[in-house]
Amino acid sequence: MIRASRLFAASIGLCAYASAAAAASPHAAILAARLMAAEGAVAGAPAPAAATVKLKPVRSKSGRPRARTSRFADVEAANRAAVQEPAEDYYVGVVQVYPWTEGALYRLYTAPEQVSDVALQPGESLVSVAAGDTARWIIGDTASGSGAARRTHILVKPSAAGLRTNLVIATDRRVYHVEMESNARTAMASISWTYPADALLAVRAATVAAEPAVAGVTVDSLNFNYRIEGDRPEWRPLRAFDDGRQVFIEFPPTLAQGEAPPLFVTGAGGRAELVNYRLRGHYYVVDRLFAAAELRLGGRHQQLVRIVRDGAARARSRS
Repeated sequence: MIRASRLFAASIGLCAYASAAAAASPHAAILAARLMAAEGAVAGAPAPAAATVKLKPVRSKSGRPRARTSRFADVEAANRAAVQEPAEDYYVGVVQVYPWTEGALYRLYTAPEQVSDVALQPGESLVSVAAGDTARWIIGDTASGSGAARRTHILVKPSAAGLRTNLVIATDRRVYHVEMESNARTAMASISWTYPADALLAVRAATVAAEPAVAGVTVDSLNFNYRIEGDRPEWRPLRAFDDGRQVFIEFPPTLAQGEAPPLFVTGAGGRAELVNYRLRGHYYVVDRLFAAAELRLGGRHQQLVRIVRDGAARARSRS
């Protein structure tokens, strides 16, 4: 749905704010604070911190105060330094994929009669869109995919060549600043981003998931004489082993995608008893040894997998 009306209203509000700000001198607040501090306009209140600050003019290398116009030059220089231009190495098909950096300005080249797509991160929710020029630019949004893969797209189209404006996109995760420019010949079909910080978090999470189930276990102490019997559900364990004190039951990595089966140890007389265990990654860690145990899941048609220690079975048969 095109949000031209809402953007136009937002632009009117911004213009009204700019007019009000222009009506009051930027030095008015400082002068008022100094006056209140000097005359004690607020009885018993300490002087504002701003009243004790003396503003010094910005000076050039020669020591002379810099002209007022140079401040705007500083702003322009900062903007130029922050602009990220499209580069051949960052194209995936027709999509320019910028590495996300906080505080950067991302360039989008557009053309009349062509729509350019600004694709946000999958799962990212759009909060608001604001453009500097809503009269000569058509700006709307749509979405693709569903669930966690749902992706918001901002669609941009200029009415003529030779136009320049900016776009501010606020989401539930970050704020994008896009510098848009139209020309008569070439338009960028789409821009999107990669997110190095998110990728780093994913790597760290994978590293944590790959950590050993327990520390201090030596290979020489491990006993793998366990058999897995019974049904073959998706969560069926890959193997079981112990270190002389604990039993480790290894499941497929997909265990977290479904319901985890409870573990019962077969006690005296073949009676099943619940046992204390903990989940570490895709392992069950049982803080005791057992001769046999069962994993059960389901209601009327229950799935059942047995874990049997061979040494214990042979010992019972010899007795």
